[in-house]
Formats: sequence, C-alpha cells, structure tokens
Amino acid sequence: MTLWMIGNMAAHSVPSTLKRLLFAVKCSPLQSRCCVVQREAQYSTISSPNEKTFDKILIANRGEIACRVIKTCKKMGIQTVAVHSDVDSSAVHVKMADEAVCVGSAPTSKSYLNMDAIMDAIRVTGAQAVHPGYGFLSENKEFAKRLAAEGVAFIGPDTHAIQAMGDKIESKLIAKAAKVNTIPGFDGVVKTAEEAVKIAQQIGYPVMIKASAGGGGKGMRIAWNDEETREGFRFSSQEAASSFGDDRLLIEKYIDNPRHIEIQVLADKHGNALWLNERECSIQRRNQKVVEEAPSTFLDPVTRRAMGEQAVQLAKAVHYSSAGTVEFLVDSKKNFYFLEMNTRLQVEHPITECITGLDLVEQMIRVAKGYQLQHTQEDIPINGWAIECRVYAEDPYKSFGLPSIGRLSQYQEPLNLDKVRVDSGIQEGSDISIYYDPMISKLITYGATRAEALGRMEDALDNYVIRGVTHNIPLLREIITHPRFVSGHISTNFLPEVYPDGFKGHQLEADAKRELLASAAVLYIAAELRSAKSRFIQIIKQQCEHCVEIDGAKVEVWGALNLASPLLPLTVNGTHRMLQCQTSHCSPYVRVLSKLAAELNSYMPEKASEDTSSILRSPMPGTVVAVSVKPGDTVAEGQEICVIEAMKMQNSLTAVKQAKVKSVHCKPGETVGEGDLLVELE
Repeated sequence: MTLWMIGNMAAHSVPSTLKRLLFAVKCSPLQSRCCVVQREAQYSTISSPNEKTFDKILIANRGEIACRVIKTCKKMGIQTVAVHSDVDSSAVHVKMADEAVCVGSAPTSKSYLNMDAIMDAIRVTGAQAVHPGYGFLSENKEFAKRLAAEGVAFIGPDTHAIQAMGDKIESKLIAKAAKVNTIPGFDGVVKTAEEAVKIAQQIGYPVMIKASAGGGGKGMRIAWNDEETREGFRFSSQEAASSFGDDRLLIEKYIDNPRHIEIQVLADKHGNALWLNERECSIQRRNQKVVEEAPSTFLDPVTRRAMGEQAVQLAKAVHYSSAGTVEFLVDSKKNFYFLEMNTRLQVEHPITECITGLDLVEQMIRVAKGYQLQHTQEDIPINGWAIECRVYAEDPYKSFGLPSIGRLSQYQEPLNLDKVRVDSGIQEGSDISIYYDPMISKLITYGATRAEALGRMEDALDNYVIRGVTHNIPLLREIITHPRFVSGHISTNFLPEVYPDGFKGHQLEADAKRELLASAAVLYIAAELRSAKSRFIQIIKQQCEHCVEIDGAKVEVWGALNLASPLLPLTVNGTHRMLQCQTSHCSPYVRVLSKLAAELNSYMPEKASEDTSSILRSPMPGTVVAVSVKPGDTVAEGQEICVIEAMKMQNSLTAVKQAKVKSVHCKPGETVGEGDLLVELE
C-alpha cells in the first residue's frame, strides 16, 4: 500500500476504533489530516463516496505516472484503462489497470503519441475521461480538441490554456500582461542560426536557446559566444522537432547561477485558483531535475506569497482549470523571473502532496468533472518537509548520468522504512529500454523537519536494491549528504561546481576504508564457513561480533550475517552501516581473496588500457542521428564526429585531438550499444 492510500481501507474489514478514526479524519480540516495515521494518511485527503466523478478513465501514459494515476482511481472507485506499446505488454501499469489496449509498436511515435490508436482505444473501452500524465500527449492541444469533439473529458486544462502556456513565446507575452516578472529576451520566433547570433549579441551573452513548445530540459542550450549559439540553434531545433514536433526556438538572457523554484497551482472551472506553495528544483543535470524538495530553504514568507500570487495571476489570465506548475528562476537577491508554465501534473508533485495533504490526481479528476475546489488559500499548510530523488537507470560517472539499459535482475524498494514513498512503474524482471525515459522511480521521504527528511532519504537510498542496470543512487546519496546541499547553499550549477571534473564516486577516508575492508572480510569468512566441506576454519568470536585487524588497527563488526539477503545491516566500530552485496562487475567493489589467491593474483598481467584518443566509442545506448565525417577526412580537436540520440536527448561526440579519420563504423539510423566502436582515427 502506498503511503497516501488510506481511502482504500474503507473497502476492507476495518476495526471499529479505526473506523471512528477515519471518520474523524474525514471531518477534520486539511491541516490536521497529515499525521493522523503515521504511515498512510500524511499524503492525501480522503475523497467523498457521495461525490460522483467518472465510471472509467483511460490513462494515456506508461510507467510510474500511469501507476500513480491508477492508484488514485482505485481509491475513488473508478475503473481504469491502460494503453501500452507491444514491448510494454507485461508492464506494471498494464497489470494494475482493469483493462489494457495495445496502441502500437515500441517507438513513441507509433504508440504513446499515436493519437488515432488512443482514440480508438477510448471508443472500444467506453472511457469517459483521459488522464494524460506528463510528457507524451499531456500538453498537446490537438489531442485535447479531439477528446472534446467526442465528448470525452480531458483531465487537464482546456485547449486555450494549453496553447497559451505551451508556446513559450506566447506565454511570456501573456505573463508580461498579467504583471508577472519575466526574463529579458527576444519575444519572437528565431528562424535561422545567423539570426540567433544577431539576437544573442543584442541581448548580451550568456543566452538561453530553447524550444518554444518544449519542456523537460529538451531543446535547451546555453550559449556563451557566437559559435555556441550556432551549434545550440542546430541541436535545440533538432531536439524540439524530435520531442515535440515543433522546431520553433526563442532566445532570452541566461540568468547565471540561479535557483529553479516552482509554484504548484490548482484551479477549477469556476474562477477559483490556489497556490500550493513551492518546490525547490535547483539540483539538475542537462536542465533536467534530479533532486527536489518542498518547501525551499531559500524563500521567506514574503517572497513565497509574491511568487504564489503571481502564479495565480497567470493561471487566471488564461482561465486555467486543473493542476499546473509555474516555474521561476530566482537570483541571489530573491528576484524571481517567470520561466514557463507546465499545463500538466509535474513529475515532482509527490512532495507537494506530502506537505499539503492534498492528492493532486484526485483534485484534477474533481476539477475535470466540474466540481469547485474544496479549499481556500488559508487552508493550504506547509506541514513538515519532503524530498524527492529521481532514481534513473543511468551511469552517474558519465556526464552525471548517461542512460543505461538492461533487465532488473533484482529489485527491492525501501518501503519497510517509515515515511518513505516510492512511485514506480517497474518490478523485478522489468526491462529498461532505449525507447523510453530511463527513470526507475521517484523516491520520496517525509519528516517534520528538513534534517529528518534528509536522514530518512539517506537510509532509503542505502536500503534500495537495484541490480541488472547501472543506476544513479551513488550520485543521489552524495548530493543529499554534501555540506553545501545540507546547508541549503545550492543553485542550478551545483553539480558542475561541486564536481568540476565529473562525479567520481564517494571518496573514502582511511577509517571508512578499514571499516569497509573489515566488513568485506567478515562476509568472506561467513561465506567460507557456509560452503566449507572438508576444510577446517577456526574463528574466535562472541555471539555475532567479529574483530578484524587491518594495518595494525582493530575493527569490530557486529551483526547477523544473512548471506541470502541483498541488504546487510551491520554495526562497525559502534556505527550503524547498511551494506549491499553486489557482484564483482559493479564498480567500485571490494574483492576478498584467500592468502594463496592473493599471492597468485600479483602475477596476473594487467589489462592494457585502450587508447581512447584514437577511437570513438558510444558512451551510451542510442540511435545514430548524424555522422559528420568520412574516411580520409582530417578533424580538428573538438570537432563534431557524430551525434547520438538517447531518450530524446541528442549528444554531440567530438574528436579529442587533430587527426585523420581511418574508418567509420556507424551510419545514421543505426542503433548502437554502450561501448560500440563508432569511428577510428589514425
């Protein structure tokens, strides 16, 4: 049961004392609903069984957000329909739904963006409404129009608001008219690379080039000079066309070293609108969020209210009705500037649910049916602190996270811990493919204070078991324990500033190294004892305690050694540690050898490192979009050789030295794996 699903309990056998408690919760004000039952009631209001909404909802999405919507629908007694591609036929969201319809093959253009197939699924199943989740068709005005034409409710804003806010050029003009602070820039469409250079020179570097119809960090580039502007124009327009079917671009002043803080809004069809406080989203890589929290450590009540009121002004200006998010850039002096409005449910919505007690999916469904908001602005609390980490199938040691693919051979979410929520759409055995976003889950922790929420997040990351794909948990753990993050001294440049040479993993101090080695040695001995047949090993220990001597220093390791479990809670020199036993292909890792094996290992030849200056290998699985060279060409250092697209992001691969091209092993349209040879240089 997820942490916010107390409404489901009414359908089961409930003790009379708990029934009285549930009734008290239902009749209590919103502020008091967040902590009535420790694990279940802190993230959601309780829907009224007398409030009729829809009989059946189709979810036009996949993965964790489809699962998230289905959970609330079940709570509200609504039947659900899942759509899926052929490769997603056994996905979790398909199994959770009451019905499922295949809408095409794996590529998104042939399935989750296939409007004709999804409309057919709506007709066949008799769905009365569609929840689009985020991404895919969630901000597509044509899809909303087609639904309206057939009398099917779109669980989101109307087409006017989607059009107005989905176009960054138009949205900026509307924001100005609504007296919302905006970033200086060019308010028209940039048509050519040379025009982009001219405009950038007029605005003054640095500038941000971004897709007019974009979002999610796609189609965005920062340019510091003319050449970067030309390159940024090319890549942004290509990504925009690929992701949104719209290659129009705009240019505005880049606010250097800002915070990214957004306001959640909620509005109905009767002119009522609320702001549900802020979310701090400054920890990003490649303009995509990695860690979010609510509230922000930076905002004071005056700034929070000013941002909230401007967000509501904008929502009312376009007659907005549903949940939406107004994003701002905030400088060091707390000046804030409108960035964009996302006319959909945001990825990071759970942390707002944690601190307000509102189930945002439920509220979207109510609004789509025509009900008025249940609350006023004075009802909206900031109750505690919530943090979200986006857990991705990515290699954090490559550009803070390049996509990884594979099958989850072992998967265990840390739901045994208190006040931990995991929004996921995968399970053990699920495949992470090149076709879709590499997100594994959203890991959310909640506490009365920020320190409490951070402590729970650290424990949750340590207890999260993911095998079969490379993941970014090492980076997430480093971020949330870094002194700068703990102190709240962050900006959108946090990662490149803290790790200027890239993320290299956690650097162990001498004591920590000894503790790790001692723990590994104890596990090795335990495994030897379990598998020993004719050998005799004498170990002196008291109960579950082991004493290990390393380099003259003694390390005491205490704990029950359950070698069948992927998680091993140990106490090392009096400090609680959570160890995960991984196979040796994971890096970094500790190898424990017998004395004889260690002696023989010294004679093993070391594998010679590859000369990466003369070859170019794909750093990630993806599709070759362009090859810019041919055999015999001479390339300069830094010159583009080819472009790889992975999860709708285009990555330019360049030469690290001046050389002649010896051979080319790829061509546009080909699918390549991580480490595949692309180009050889002489």
